[in-house]
Amino acid sequence: MAGHSKWANIQHRKGRQDAKRGKLFTRLIKEITVAAKLGGGDATANPRLRLALDKASEANIPKDTLQRAIQRGAGGLDGATYEEIRYEGYGIGGAAVIVDCMTDNRTRTVAEVRHAFSKHGGNLGTDGSVAFMFRHCGQLLYVPGTSEDRVMEAAIEAGAEDVLTDDEGGIEVICQPGDFHSVKAALDKAGLKAEVAEITMRAETAAPLAGEDAQTMQKLLDALENLDDVQQVYTNAEFDETS
Repeated sequence: MAGHSKWANIQHRKGRQDAKRGKLFTRLIKEITVAAKLGGGDATANPRLRLALDKASEANIPKDTLQRAIQRGAGGLDGATYEEIRYEGYGIGGAAVIVDCMTDNRTRTVAEVRHAFSKHGGNLGTDGSVAFMFRHCGQLLYVPGTSEDRVMEAAIEAGAEDVLTDDEGGIEVICQPGDFHSVKAALDKAGLKAEVAEITMRAETAAPLAGEDAQTMQKLLDALENLDDVQQVYTNAEFDETS
């Protein structure tokens, strides 16, 4: 079936994330530390840790750095204690925004997030104000030109819930978070390498933006992503390719 997510917007988001690789290292180390703290240091028994380590490997983070993060989280080393906080709000044109943070100072974090929203035309909302517009799921994205039949056969057999195609020919596989690793493994085994593979908050409806509205919204997203305590920013804003 056809999906509303546009490949150009996916590439737009990924390109901006790749441009911030310095921050990516810090965020992955935080994620590994917290994942090990919550689920233990054995990646085979801790899906969240396994996903974080996969991403860290792709980012070429040294193994000894990863091991120290695991030990710190599992209680083997001293270090900062992080807590996870989610903020929800609205951007330009009512576009929904979810901001996931890890922080050792909740007061500092909420002040910085609120400031970013207000400075760039948005509003920090209350818990649950926009989360209902998103779906927590595993998501794998394949470039236009990938065989839809091959993806669909491997994905459905592995337990995926849906396979979507967009106007550009990009293919999106959606599954339950708990099935992510098995679905990804099955697709990898079939020789289908995902451009993006993650457990995410997927927008169920789109808020199209163009021109100045799109530019202002992007400034808000950049401001949030540049905050040290922010791990992930999700939005249902969909940008016109010319913006």
